[in-house]
Amino acid sequence: MPEPLDAALTEVRALLLDPALTRAVAAGRRRGRRPSVVRAELRPVTLKAGPRLQIATSDGSRPYTRNVASGPEADAAVDALLAEPFGNWHVETADATVQVRVTKSGEAQVHRSAASRPPTEPGGHDRAKEYLLDPGDPLFAEIGGSAAKRRQVDAFLRALAATLPDELTGPLRVVDLGCGNAYLTFAAYRYLTRRGLDVELVGVDVREDQRRRNSELAERLGWADRVSFVAGTIADAVVTPAPDLVLALHACDTATDEALARAVRWSARWVLAAPCCHHDLAVQLRARPTPAPYGLLTRQGILRERFADVLTDALRAGLLRLHGYRAEVVEFVDSQHTPRNLLIRARRTGGEPTADHRAEYRDLVDQWQVTPRLATLLTTPETGAASGSGGGSRAGAGAASGTGAGSGSDDS
Repeated sequence: MPEPLDAALTEVRALLLDPALTRAVAAGRRRGRRPSVVRAELRPVTLKAGPRLQIATSDGSRPYTRNVASGPEADAAVDALLAEPFGNWHVETADATVQVRVTKSGEAQVHRSAASRPPTEPGGHDRAKEYLLDPGDPLFAEIGGSAAKRRQVDAFLRALAATLPDELTGPLRVVDLGCGNAYLTFAAYRYLTRRGLDVELVGVDVREDQRRRNSELAERLGWADRVSFVAGTIADAVVTPAPDLVLALHACDTATDEALARAVRWSARWVLAAPCCHHDLAVQLRARPTPAPYGLLTRQGILRERFADVLTDALRAGLLRLHGYRAEVVEFVDSQHTPRNLLIRARRTGGEPTADHRAEYRDLVDQWQVTPRLATLLTTPETGAASGSGGGSRAGAGAASGTGAGSGSDDS
């Protein structure tokens, strides 16, 4: 239910000046207006001179941090920020969390909830490194998850934080493909809204019982108006409108290829996919003679399986490059937490692939006589359900085969 904006900002002001404040973020912009900074973050700190309110702002290129004393100095600094036409405020105190989103009509959509984590003492400048989402966060009491899964989710969020630009503002549409129990779905929503972003997130899983379970969790968390779930396959589930950000954590075997293909067809701006098992190319390698002089790579079963993993992800990154993305494969969590610890991270650039890019991909698949599942998916026309999600694919068979112009990117 919309509320008067002045009343909502008055509530925010009181929370920002409350000694119980733990963190606040302002970001986004109101319709037709632009704040002088793209983002502001406030938190209490303890310095040698005593407690201060730290205000960190960014103009999109450079950060600026200052520490203000309580009283008139903090009052003036907070009032100046509240006068800026930010589109979103996210405020956490020891007792409550308040989120304010300014609507197109200039009213406020306000969401209030109990504190999401226990209060902490104001930090100094020598604090231990914090989790983006602490494994002890009460959120996990609702959604569950083992300690290892929580560490994986936090590591995934760190990769997400390194992918999205600091100056990102405005609405952000996100889809989590193969969401399962939705650990990442809910954690990503919590993290992104804490950044001050206006987030709409859809989780996709093939099981209807998972959809019902996750939808009930969203209701209990008070997020059902912003986090929803769809039952369907990764390849065919209807998601509208097309997302800006696509996530996929440990989608099995070629399900990762289906997630990447949908991201390409949607022209998603960012993609983060952590592959799971890699059976498809392993089967193809067993069925074909190994090209010389690489017999030693595939003679031993364990080496052949590991080489298939490396080849699969290398070809996925190469195909993304041919279809308009700058892609990289990185380790996102230590192998002691999961052996499936690689992440394909891609950002859409819209650049054209060079002849060398096409030749490099084509030579590799020809030499090993393999057909990556992602290449097949990107050269197959979309079904009605999949195409109904918008976005479309700008790259056709030529890019996947390495013979056409396609829609490529710079080096991965």
